[in-house]
Amino acid sequence: MNGLKIDENVIRYIIGNPINTDAVILDTNKIKTDRSYSLKYLDIDEDGNLNYYMSDNDIIYGLGENVRGLNKRGWIYESFCTDEYSHTPNKRSLYGAHNFFVVHGKENFGIFIDSPSKVIFDIGYTDHNKIKITCENQNYGLYIIEGNSLNDIVKEFRMLIGESYIPPKWALGYGQSRWGYGTETEAREVIRKFKENDIPLEMLYLDIDYMERFKDFTVDRTAFPSFEGLVDDCMDEGVKVIPIIDAGIKVEEGYPIYEEGVEGGYFCTDKDGDPFVTAVWPGKVHLPDFLNSRARKWFGEKYKILTDKGIEGFWNDMNEPALFYSDKGLESAFKRAEEIKKENIDVYSYFELKDNFNKLANSIDDYKSIYHNVDGELINHYDVHNLYGLNMTKATYEGLENIDENKRFLLFSRASSVGMHRYGGMWTGDSFSWWEHIELTMKMLPALNMCGFMFIGSDTGGFAGDTTSDLLIRWNQLSLFTPLYRNHTSRWSRSQEPYAFDEGTTKIIKNIIRFRYSLIPYLYSELMKCIKNNDLYFKPLTFEYEDEFSKEVEDQLILGNSLMIAPMYKQNSKGRYIYLPEKMLLCKLNHEGKLLFEVCNEGSKFFHCLLEETIFFVRKNRILPLVESENKVKDLSLKELNLIAFVDKKAEYTLYDDDGITKECKKNKFNLVKVVIEKISNKYELKIEKAENTALKKINVVIYDLEGRKETILREL
Repeated sequence: MNGLKIDENVIRYIIGNPINTDAVILDTNKIKTDRSYSLKYLDIDEDGNLNYYMSDNDIIYGLGENVRGLNKRGWIYESFCTDEYSHTPNKRSLYGAHNFFVVHGKENFGIFIDSPSKVIFDIGYTDHNKIKITCENQNYGLYIIEGNSLNDIVKEFRMLIGESYIPPKWALGYGQSRWGYGTETEAREVIRKFKENDIPLEMLYLDIDYMERFKDFTVDRTAFPSFEGLVDDCMDEGVKVIPIIDAGIKVEEGYPIYEEGVEGGYFCTDKDGDPFVTAVWPGKVHLPDFLNSRARKWFGEKYKILTDKGIEGFWNDMNEPALFYSDKGLESAFKRAEEIKKENIDVYSYFELKDNFNKLANSIDDYKSIYHNVDGELINHYDVHNLYGLNMTKATYEGLENIDENKRFLLFSRASSVGMHRYGGMWTGDSFSWWEHIELTMKMLPALNMCGFMFIGSDTGGFAGDTTSDLLIRWNQLSLFTPLYRNHTSRWSRSQEPYAFDEGTTKIIKNIIRFRYSLIPYLYSELMKCIKNNDLYFKPLTFEYEDEFSKEVEDQLILGNSLMIAPMYKQNSKGRYIYLPEKMLLCKLNHEGKLLFEVCNEGSKFFHCLLEETIFFVRKNRILPLVESENKVKDLSLKELNLIAFVDKKAEYTLYDDDGITKECKKNKFNLVKVVIEKISNKYELKIEKAENTALKKINVVIYDLEGRKETILREL
């Protein structure tokens, strides 16, 4: 197998005749080299599998949204977008298909499999020291990516796949959601209670309850008689209403979206060319053919129905696509049930009966019965399954661009593959109210960043099951740091709004959310710089520290330039062991919402952290900018900056800011403040090296040196 060298660090190999997935944006056809390159690192066996032989100490990072640890060794991962409700360690696929990973050990390189169909990654499961990659469809692109460091390898890959989606700044505020805000009265009650408790709220999310019988781009006028009034009143309170949109279009005469889709040929078909019939929330539906450019344009235009009502953001769901059943599958299951209903149903026939109905949902036979018209070419859905969610969100993004090409809308999706990161963010799907899912969320974050997904977060508190006040508090202490910060749960779960428990719980979560708003300038700055520079917002420790112990740490993350986080994720814990690769400044948000500081030596030690306390760390020779908290992102002021600095000799920080609303940032129209703190003649000095187009008037600096001595600097500009 021979490959084409794209640049000094990337070689592309073409196997068979791949379908364009929209993942790689580089026009490699224009790149010419005077030689071809043989396959590096991997070998191909007689069955066409790609193999790599690991050493005992190799670490495998990546694969985006998946179960298990930061290090992916020891399991099989199937890259096949799946509506998987229960994220337990035995699962092999979730909602995303993210085919990039990095080998770190005796050799350091990245692998990207550019394929729209199922890819199986056996990473030391069958053979402890062997990676076996099986591409079901032997038509794919293979990219081998090298670099001088883990960060360089990921940066090379991110450059290959293009700039990530940029959210509006207000999207970093706190959002409240529930499948179960079933009436306008209930929605207004949420707004009222947040205001009554003086808890910041930026977004109110609406699940399928707002729709008329679960039909996209409709409003249930019985449950929401004054939907536009709700949106306007929320806007007056500074709250954005963010509705859900699902992939299935209800089969119903007189429903304009359905009738237009049939007339225009915008739906996926069966083998005979008729619109394929499956079922989700409304019952029988057709699936928009998002791989067809005409259908994408048609569907994207429909979002204007809701933006005309004042809506400024959406979340796309059920777009793996999720299927409840098809007529064919349902008929087969009922037929078998009828056949055995008079028999003595023993253990085997019982499980057969049960499986016949369980297998109705997301049936592989159904996926293989769906066809796409990819601009004139008929393609079986199974061969391009992983592109469906990507192209739904692409349709949305392009539709919103046509509505207002210079406005940033909030947009995120459940299903995704590499390439969708350019059109929207994503959330990690239907997590459970389990302590294990705080830990799982934490371990997904850097892997998703590696695959280009920067605006990410989880269902804080858990979507399914009943949360507890302590679990909700600890989950908020993680979500505090994620770009997407949303509390979301199911209609069958207990309420989990910040005020839904006792007064003490409400106060603790309120303190966390209020601190989030103080932190937003830093979080937004780091997010935007990582997007523009193809860096990681979340990193495993090994991306910054080369000592052996850092390689073993799975439950701590580097966040941007300045911070390390080590969330609590064990029930009843009053602290945990944390490893510091170097001296760091411990920051503790206490029960009064005040920050306390302590210089800590390198090494592993037990840190006390009561339920009402949130801890994180400022790294050595780094600076953390904070502002006074407000209840809305738009009210946060950069006129006065509070800097927390942990400095030996010199530290610097560049704070990025922009208008937060338009896409002028893509034209390099933004504001920068660069500060330098340097120890000169045994005294710290503050230098402002850059202050472009900024409202900054005052800087308050609190400096801790490596021995814990504190110094303050006040500077008027």
